[in-house]
Amino acid sequence: MKKLLAISAIVLFTAISLSFINVKEDPGYKNLKVLPKNTTHDQMDSVMKHFAKSLGVKCNFCHVRNADTKKMDFVSDENKNKDIARAMMKMTNKINKKYFGHEGVAAITCYSCHNGKQEPSLFPPADEDDE
Repeated sequence: MKKLLAISAIVLFTAISLSFINVKEDPGYKNLKVLPKNTTHDQMDSVMKHFAKSLGVKCNFCHVRNADTKKMDFVSDENKNKDIARAMMKMTNKINKKYFGHEGVAAITCYSCHNGKQEPSLFPPADEDDE
């Protein structure tokens, strides 16, 4: 578990760090409200994979399918989980900045609370002795 947390932190740290590099590639992402506007394709893939693994979900957890084209509509804000994810990103960024010194340090990530589940656990797992 420590290894997975460390890997998740490194992935998120790398994605955030790379987002501050002035990159000429413009993938033209629309509707980015928390991620930097100049996020590259590779950075977006890294961040989205981190979210998916940290919450044990697929793209349709936050994104909707366009009824006409039958393709994912990544720009749409129709799914409430997308705004929840944005709020969680702002929260973890604020925690990391306030308690761990500066932006870009990913001491707290999605995985820190979610542990691969859609909803964070409210209680720790039962001890083996309790069963």
